[in-house]
Amino acid sequence: MCGALVALFLLADPALAFDIQGHRGARGLAPENTLAAFRAGLAAGVDTLESDMAVTRDGVIVMAHDPRLNPELVRDPAGRWIEGPGAPIRSLSFEELRRYDIGRLRPEGAYARQWPGQQPADGERFPALSELFDLVRAQPRRVALNLETKITPTSGDEVVAPAEFAGRVVAAVRAAGWQDRVTIQSFDWRTLLEVRRQAPEIATACLTIETERSSTVRPGPDGASPWHAGLKVADHGGSLARLVAAAGCGTWSMFWRDLTEARVREARALGLKVLPWTVNETADMQRLIGWGVDGLITDYPDRLARLRGGAAGR
Repeated sequence: MCGALVALFLLADPALAFDIQGHRGARGLAPENTLAAFRAGLAAGVDTLESDMAVTRDGVIVMAHDPRLNPELVRDPAGRWIEGPGAPIRSLSFEELRRYDIGRLRPEGAYARQWPGQQPADGERFPALSELFDLVRAQPRRVALNLETKITPTSGDEVVAPAEFAGRVVAAVRAAGWQDRVTIQSFDWRTLLEVRRQAPEIATACLTIETERSSTVRPGPDGASPWHAGLKVADHGGSLARLVAAAGCGTWSMFWRDLTEARVREARALGLKVLPWTVNETADMQRLIGWGVDGLITDYPDRLARLRGGAAGR
């Protein structure tokens, strides 16, 4: 698609036409899923903050990607890097969890080398979902949230059960009055079907990945992927887009390398929004925008915002 049409996408009202989503706040800029990262995303011009959720022993929803404390991210109250495997977040009270510092990456770790531009923010703690609501509510412009239930088919007792997880999230979103500003996403569609059952007014997004090393789409012996709450792609003509629609999701959010232009056309024809993750290079952003995606999830929302600014300057 020509550059002029890409510019047209980016010049349109972003709340209606194109969604810049900051992954884990803005992981490329600040420590992931911290208030510092959410502030960095807001400063970069996101339309939506994307983040992950876990539930503590005393039922507090917190922003965290990993079900256990991650030694690459977490220091103990004495400032020492923890050793793995870390304790499950589910086993800790919110007060206990708040004792850990997640304001920088372990410098000698392989994970830190992936994010050389991330600015440390010592003293950052695992934020509660309520704190994220408060931060965004204080913004002068409307910003949405895209929140992931971090659960897998094999999570077991390390994570609350799907129905409870969904119920706690629904209750929190309704208490905040944010039913029209929150999307719930997950690779494990059990929570999404439960959200649809409990709160059909809250939008859901079906996450997928189909790489050789990691696939949530590969069917099990019964013909259904264990990630898809019993739904079978074979029952929908082998079309993953149709499966997403059957799950009741309004958005299909796939690993960006799994996306093709034909898939964009099919999903859009079904009335689905297309929101690839996690797109970090400008050339890839431009190509996917040219295919007509509805937005992008990125660790570098500043790069995507500059594309929008550049389009505005034409």
